[in-house]
Amino acid sequence: MTVPAAARGPRPAPHPDLFGAPLLPGLAYREDAVTPAEAAGLVAHIDAAQLTPFQFQQWEGKRLTRSFGWTYDFQTGRFARGEPIPAWLAPLRARAAQFAGVEPETLEQALLIAYGPGAGIGWHKDRPVFEHVVGLSLGAAATMRFRRRGANRFERANVALAPRSIYHLAGEAREEWEHSIAAINEPRWSITFRSLR
Repeated sequence: MTVPAAARGPRPAPHPDLFGAPLLPGLAYREDAVTPAEAAGLVAHIDAAQLTPFQFQQWEGKRLTRSFGWTYDFQTGRFARGEPIPAWLAPLRARAAQFAGVEPETLEQALLIAYGPGAGIGWHKDRPVFEHVVGLSLGAAATMRFRRRGANRFERANVALAPRSIYHLAGEAREEWEHSIAAINEPRWSITFRSLR
């Protein structure tokens, strides 16, 4: 028997928020990854880390960044060894590795970002040299957007990144989907760890 459309109830949104639906394959997410006191300490470390404006070719972004372990120069495409990951990041790296199911020493790159008013991150995939991507979101809540090109249009999904939350990208979510961070006007910081292939 066919149930009339009106009796079936509302149709689910084609791209629901991922909290109430299965996560994209390869995407893991958890809230309260650090305590409020730990978050405040991490933000203080980031602010003291001598971050510089993000440069992409001739364009200067509204966010400040600094990389440790490995650096990628978006102006020249050069990937090179950087300064060692500082000791204050070691406990967080261990926690991020446990969440991602990898060994801490495999997370060889750390990226610090401070977002200025109106700052976000445009659509991209992390550079192919990287594999696992584990990010901690601090400060204001943000929206992480995902898209994947289909036959006629993009498939899309969103994840609301709560303050002090952590996410892990691997597999399909890392390889097949682009992601971006929607711009916000409140202070936000992030710490991202990456492994190499």
